[in-house]
Amino acid sequence: MAHQQSSRARVSPNSDTEDMFEMATVLAPRLAYFAGVARTEHVTRAAQEMQVPQSTLSRAMVRLEQDLGVDLFARRGRTLSLTPAGRTFLGSVERALAEIERAADEVRADADPATGKVAFGFLHTMGAETVPGLIHAFRAGHPRIRFSLVQNYGEAMLERLRAGELDLCLTSPVPNAPDLVARRLDEQKLRLVVPADHRLAARRRIRLAEAAEETFVTLEPGYGLRRITDDLCREAGFKPRIAFEGEEAETLRGLVAAGLGVALLPPPAVPRPGVAELTVTAPRAAREIGVAWLDGHPDTPPVAAFKKFLLSKRGNLLPN
Repeated sequence: MAHQQSSRARVSPNSDTEDMFEMATVLAPRLAYFAGVARTEHVTRAAQEMQVPQSTLSRAMVRLEQDLGVDLFARRGRTLSLTPAGRTFLGSVERALAEIERAADEVRADADPATGKVAFGFLHTMGAETVPGLIHAFRAGHPRIRFSLVQNYGEAMLERLRAGELDLCLTSPVPNAPDLVARRLDEQKLRLVVPADHRLAARRRIRLAEAAEETFVTLEPGYGLRRITDDLCREAGFKPRIAFEGEEAETLRGLVAAGLGVALLPPPAVPRPGVAELTVTAPRAAREIGVAWLDGHPDTPPVAAFKKFLLSKRGNLLPN
């Protein structure tokens, strides 16, 4: 069957990615029509099943063949039969349509008010006690909502928020960025953690300046708690001498227990032997905990419900 030259550009074997995207954009609206016609091998029946005008369907098939530059059907009146090229194309089209349907089902399921999913990020220090308690309390009223949980440091979670990989994140410090919305939820006091046999271990309270000559273990640069540690030491009049940098607060607590330094850390979920934890009286040692989300990002019903729940915990987020 001869075709007139299509008014649209065809894809040649040497076409670049931009040309391929352009062709996909041209072909995509016609693929479901093609699959329907190929299934029935009859334009009239296919038009009735898909509830579209027969003329629309006929024109779509002609344009599809023109855009591909290949005969997909052999025509006998209103009856069609697939050519070998048409059968090859049909297999790929059916797989593509099935994948699109699977993706649509998945996003609808994730947005379901009763059984949908929340992608939630939080700091490592929130993982042992705070987040499990929050989710347990939330699911008392929403028992079938699912969670995708991500533990990471603050900046990494904000990057994932911006990439659309997270719906909400619990982080510190509370971010201040034009593309984010953040709400302060609570405050967590930090303690100076020293080895159990340290000269300061018998103390209950301490001014941070008294630790100016100590060796510190801290989180790596880029972590919110590291920035807070540096700021507090600067406010106390010294720059900390750092022996070890890590990625997780409880690892630092273990390094302190081994006598490798002191650290400014939030309270542990479970008391750690081998260390003493001192209240810092000056400067005021605390970190704010907040929830953040991408500004202008529409919430699914499950995300909206969990966000409302988190905001209701303002001032009562952390265990006593």
